[in-house]
Amino acid sequence: MTLLALDAIKFHRFGLAGRESLLLMLAASLVTFAVTRLYTRVARVRRWRSGRVGDVHLHHMVAGNILTLTCGMLELAFQPRDFGIDLLSIGFGIGAAFVLDEFALTVHLRDVYWTPEGRHSIEVSIIWTLLGLMLLTGISPFGIHDQTETPRSIGFAVVIVNIGLSIITCLKGKLTLGLLSVFLPPVGLVAAYRVARPGSIWAQLFYSPQQLARARARFDPATSHLEVLRNRFTDLVGGRLDTSTPEEPAIPRPPS
Repeated sequence: MTLLALDAIKFHRFGLAGRESLLLMLAASLVTFAVTRLYTRVARVRRWRSGRVGDVHLHHMVAGNILTLTCGMLELAFQPRDFGIDLLSIGFGIGAAFVLDEFALTVHLRDVYWTPEGRHSIEVSIIWTLLGLMLLTGISPFGIHDQTETPRSIGFAVVIVNIGLSIITCLKGKLTLGLLSVFLPPVGLVAAYRVARPGSIWAQLFYSPQQLARARARFDPATSHLEVLRNRFTDLVGGRLDTSTPEEPAIPRPPS
């Protein structure tokens, strides 16, 4: 029996048959993200210089863009199978991790890697990982699948309600929970009912000054245990923030 046949049996046993490429892509993304964050933290401590081409700082997001675009084009052009699709899946996963690790750079159009804004890169990487894991395990969106024995009208109504809850959750600034609610509807029900983050679109559009004050108190790291745990987790994954402030240029004094 060949190694490919043995691998196929193993994937079938764990219910992953047909999802080998997704598994390889997700594994490549996780390993690349972990190695990249480890390297950047060591480089930060040891004050290593960033990669440069001439006088241009070459972000690893550039390599990620090249990898994802190349792998995507090769997949569309040749549609390989077996080892070819596995290789492209790994390349795409590596490129995606590079891009997502500097996602905040694409939003703010400046290097915010070690700032609070840079935490968006970690959040998006977590969302990417959760999405891959849920697709890998075969969880159906909104809890509806082909074997669901419910009338079509009821199933349609359930999907519409769940979509609304997911949108509200995202508008309240809880993107990770909004993604989870697509596959786990009870999460959306709870998250949509809870208080929105103070800087979210929902809070800006619908909250009164009193409700905004309540939201700020709810998500204040000085008083909220959940926010403290959230910040500790992001510090563990991405490293501590850069709290230093750049020195202000000296204001020249007029001649006496």
